[in-house]
Amino acid sequence: MRLFISLIIVMLGTYFPKVYGQVDSVQHIEYLSEISLVGQKGGQDILNLPEVVGTKINAGKKNAVIILENLNAAVVNNSMRQILAKVPGIHIWESDGSGIQVGIANRGLSPNRSWEFNIRQNGADISADPFGYPEAYYNPPMQAVQRIQIIKGAGSLQYGPQFGGLINYVMRDGKSETKPIHLQTSQTVGSYGLYNNFIAASGKKNKVHYYVFYDSRKADGFRENSTYKTQTLYGSLGYQITKKLEFTADLTHFDMLSQQPGGLLDVDITSNSKTSSRERNWFSTPWLTGNLKLNWEITKNQRLQIQAFGMNATRKSIGFMKPINILDTINSQTGEYANRDLAIDTYKNKGVEFSYINNFNWLNKKHTFTAGIRYFNSLTNRESGAKGTTGKSADFSATSIPINLLEFNTNNVAVYIEQIFRVNKKLILIPGMRYEWIESAAKGHIGFESNGNEKNLNTPIQNRAIALLGIGGEYHLKNQSEFYFNLNQAYRPVLFSDMLVNPGNIEIDPNIKDANGYSSDFGFRGQIIQGIKVDANVYMMQYNNRIGSLTQKYLNGNEYTFRTNVGGSFAYGFEGLVQYTILNTKRFQIPIYASYSYNHATYQDYNTTSKSTNGEIIINNLKGNFIENSPLNILRTGLDIDYFKSNSNKTFASFGIQYSYVDGVYTDAQNTIKSSANAQNGYIPAYSIFDINTKLNISKIVSMKLSVNNATNRAYFTRRAGGYPGPGAMPSDGRTILFTLDIKI
Repeated sequence: MRLFISLIIVMLGTYFPKVYGQVDSVQHIEYLSEISLVGQKGGQDILNLPEVVGTKINAGKKNAVIILENLNAAVVNNSMRQILAKVPGIHIWESDGSGIQVGIANRGLSPNRSWEFNIRQNGADISADPFGYPEAYYNPPMQAVQRIQIIKGAGSLQYGPQFGGLINYVMRDGKSETKPIHLQTSQTVGSYGLYNNFIAASGKKNKVHYYVFYDSRKADGFRENSTYKTQTLYGSLGYQITKKLEFTADLTHFDMLSQQPGGLLDVDITSNSKTSSRERNWFSTPWLTGNLKLNWEITKNQRLQIQAFGMNATRKSIGFMKPINILDTINSQTGEYANRDLAIDTYKNKGVEFSYINNFNWLNKKHTFTAGIRYFNSLTNRESGAKGTTGKSADFSATSIPINLLEFNTNNVAVYIEQIFRVNKKLILIPGMRYEWIESAAKGHIGFESNGNEKNLNTPIQNRAIALLGIGGEYHLKNQSEFYFNLNQAYRPVLFSDMLVNPGNIEIDPNIKDANGYSSDFGFRGQIIQGIKVDANVYMMQYNNRIGSLTQKYLNGNEYTFRTNVGGSFAYGFEGLVQYTILNTKRFQIPIYASYSYNHATYQDYNTTSKSTNGEIIINNLKGNFIENSPLNILRTGLDIDYFKSNSNKTFASFGIQYSYVDGVYTDAQNTIKSSANAQNGYIPAYSIFDINTKLNISKIVSMKLSVNNATNRAYFTRRAGGYPGPGAMPSDGRTILFTLDIKI
């Protein structure tokens, strides 16, 4: 009922009397090579993507672009709760206060390292493997990010497999500079020993523009045994070969070492969430990515982009990974701790993508056609089951051979097309399709037989071809307002973890299928009454063929685990952002906003197995149960008070406060309420948080910022883990204070 009423209010608003002014958030632009970052006074912090940017079509899609420079938010520690506050429905795992691991999702999907989104930097993949292991271990420091592009579900046609859509971090590039060298240093100190050093240089001269930065961050962490340090070095170079031909290149090196304090029992979170019973757990992810791009404006109406990218990265972890109710203590007989579990992955990826766009006239109307082709290859080597040292330090050396030695390989070719048909001045339709060919292969061994022989994988090569169809549209109103809609098919490939077969106790269904389904949006964005900007929509998402494990019996009575498709899920809901400036004078501006989502996500015919008291296997159907980690309601709201000096459009001082509320969630498909003895399952209660940010621009050169995250020091948690980085309940950070001094020359 609330969903229906909210939709009616938004739709009726379009029939209110004519209002004045131009709405910055909706831009009906036929072609843009780059987004124009314009806004009132200090500038807008969130916009909608224009219909066309570069060689991509954004029309008809639920989208947003976050302008980092205009945000009044804590960006040093990648506080996504604040950075994405105006993107309704984003669910965030806040179990890593360092900001190293970002876990976000929407519409009932899992936030686990953002693996339901296609995560990119400057248009290139940065996750481990978007098809077989789509986890993002690296995220750029937000001081260096110029904007964040977000396209929800309907991004599946142009960008690929994930149901969640696209998140693209667009880095600063120096292209807008007016002098050969511009320097910036940003120094931050904060709670729990935090120190962040950010140094950047950028410039433009003649045909060349560049941007380089070095970022280092270290802290003791909110909890015991949670120290970390990171280093990121980035460089980009652009060269305007001719007026119509531009070449750019960028390289990123990221190195991180983080101590993992492990999970807690629920009672510990409320009594003292700073505690830790793990001091020997460490994690490291050296990451190297490169990206080459050629933009060619063939004619006024035609553009071609060629992009080649690659990655060479490692994931290393060592620790005592037993459940949290098992203590990590010294053995009285040996006088040492137990050997730690060691796991090492290496990732080597490469790809190339061609995308083309053409504006053409047909029946006296201008239409837009885009097409692209992509090749991607990844190689993942995984070593696990080896014994690490018995010490406490971040020593990733092995004291035994790995039990599991695996190699995964993915080959992918994809082709897509989308077309904007401008039916008349108000209505546009955007049909499209994507064709994917994917080959997934695994080889190696999992464990050893009793005679010492390797247990080789019994995994067939997965070859499949997938065609996705979709359609979107917009109906343009006055004052740059519009209705928009889309309906797109999506899928998620079988992951590496779904391909692992250990002979003797696990079997894989030879007919196992990729998850598939569709997502749809219907919404309105623009201005409904004077000064009130709205972007609101209803959505649906069907997720078929979820992969899980069932217990089965052979004819001889022996049990085995059968990995197969176990059922599907359906989500529907409402997402809405409302913005209004309650005061707007020459000296003061007070904008307020509310970002709200209602998400109802449940299972459909989802099968699991259990055992009766006499040992019989019982199949249970969890139809109607809520999907785990899927809050029903998320609300983020806030206001800023901006002060301007006379005759200046630049903010002199700003004060902002944000309130966040997130409903409680279940953490397993059975919807268990009571916490398990090891805290790995059980309900996670709702929580609410206040964040405060103040900024003072002393001059054109010097500015200061003070941030107070979780100002009321609320004890809460958003995640339970069964393995890394737990196991157990993972508490979020308490009150954190950050002070930043920024100097630009």
